[in-house]
Amino acid sequence: MGTLKGFPYPPAMVRRRRSRRAPHATISAINPAVSDLPPNVKGMNDILPPEVSKWQFVEEKARSMLESFAYHELRTPILEYTPLFVRSVGEDTEVVEKQMYTFTDRDGQSVSMRPEGTACAVRAYIARSQWTREPVTRWYYLGPMFRHERAQRGRLRQFHQVGAEVFGLAAPSVDAEMIAMLVALLADVGIKSSDLEVAINTLGEPEERASYRESLRGYFSSHLDKLDEGSRQRLQTNPLRILDSKDPDIQALASHAPILLDVLGDASKQHFEAVRSHLSALGVQSVVDTKLVRGLDYYTGTIFEVKAKIGDLGAQNTLGGGGRYDRLVSSLGGPEVPAIGFGLGVERVLLALAEPAEEFEPVLALFIAVLGEKAQAWALPVAHRLRLQGVRTELEHRTASLKSQLKRADALKARLALIVGDNELQSGKLVLRDLATRQQHEVTEAELEGKIRQLVDF
Repeated sequence: MGTLKGFPYPPAMVRRRRSRRAPHATISAINPAVSDLPPNVKGMNDILPPEVSKWQFVEEKARSMLESFAYHELRTPILEYTPLFVRSVGEDTEVVEKQMYTFTDRDGQSVSMRPEGTACAVRAYIARSQWTREPVTRWYYLGPMFRHERAQRGRLRQFHQVGAEVFGLAAPSVDAEMIAMLVALLADVGIKSSDLEVAINTLGEPEERASYRESLRGYFSSHLDKLDEGSRQRLQTNPLRILDSKDPDIQALASHAPILLDVLGDASKQHFEAVRSHLSALGVQSVVDTKLVRGLDYYTGTIFEVKAKIGDLGAQNTLGGGGRYDRLVSSLGGPEVPAIGFGLGVERVLLALAEPAEEFEPVLALFIAVLGEKAQAWALPVAHRLRLQGVRTELEHRTASLKSQLKRADALKARLALIVGDNELQSGKLVLRDLATRQQHEVTEAELEGKIRQLVDF
C-alpha cells in the first residue's frame, strides 16, 4: 500500500450545460476566444483576496499552536490507492460507498482523492517504519480533502482541514491533551470556549462494540416500520450509524436505544472517566453524548466533537472532531501502535468568525506615487530595498495623475503615500503623507525607512 508512482491526468471530459443565466457572457464580450471557458467544479471554490488573508490567519494560528505542542508537519499526496480508504475508513461507510472521487489511472490502478487525512498519515507512518525511529510521533497537516456530497454552506466537495495525529501513546491524558489543544487553538483564532460545545463519548474496544452492535440491531429491528430506507440499510451493515441520523423521527427513536456506556468493560469505563477528569483539570467543560459515533469505522475508545454555538453555520455547526484508532495501524500492516487524531474544518472555522475578511489583510505600509520617468527610475530600486527590509510597498508603474494615484492608495488602504516628482528629486526632500491623519512629512532618502517604521506599526 505504497504511495502512487505518478499522477497522470485523466482525459478532460467537460459536458457543456445550457444555462438561462449565460454565466460567461461578460468573459465572451471581453475575449471571444475564451467564450467556452467552463465554470469551476461545483463545490470546489476559488479563494481570492481579501478572503485569503482570513484563511492565512487561521492556518498560521493552527501551525503556531500545534508546534507549541511539539507536533511536526506532515505532507501527504492528494491521490492514494483506493484500497487504503476501503480498508481504513470502511467499505460500508457512506464516504467509501458514495462520496469518494475514485477513478482508474493510466496504469490501470484504482486511485482516490483523499477524503480524510488519518488514513494517509497511517500509511506514511507504516511506510517509513516510524515506530523504529521514535517511540512517540506527533504529526499535523493542512490541506484539501475531497468528498462528492451535496454542496452546501459549510460543506464543500473540496474542503480543507487542519489535522493532527499522535502515534505511540495510549494514556487517557493524551486524549484530554488533544481535546484541550483543539479548544485552545479555536480560542486563539477568536472563538471563546463559552461559544463552543465539547461532546465526548467512548466506543470501547471492537469486541465490546460488536456485542453492542447486536443489541442495537435487535432494538431497531423491532421498530422497522419507523426506519427510513437509509437506516434499514445501516441496520444490516453498521447499526451504530443509525444513531448518527439527522432525521428527527430517527433521533427520537434512537433516544430510547441501548447505550454503549452501559455495556462496556471496566477498563474502557475507567479510561473514559480518566479522560473526563483530565479535561476538567485542563479547564475544558465537556458533555457526554451517548449518541456520538463519528462516521468512520476505524475509531475505538474515546471520540469527540467540538461544535460552535455562534457563526453562520446552520446545521453544519461541528467545527472538528476525532478520536482514538488504536487498531488501525496494525490492520493496515503495521505493528500494534495506539493512536489518536482529529480533523478541523477550515471553512467551518471561517464561518464561525464574524469579522470580515478585510480585517485580516496585512497593512500596506507604503504607496509610492511617481510623477515622471525620472521619479519612476529613482523609485524602483528604493521600493525594492524597502520590500527586502519587510516594508510592504506598492509602487505605481502606470502613468497617472497624482490625484488618481492617491485615490488608488486610499482604495488599497495604504497607511502612507510617498510622493516623488522632479521637484522632490531636485531638492532631495521627499513628501511622505500620512493617509490616516492627512499630515505630511518631509524626509530624505536616508530618513525614509526610519520614518515609515515610526509612523506604522507592522
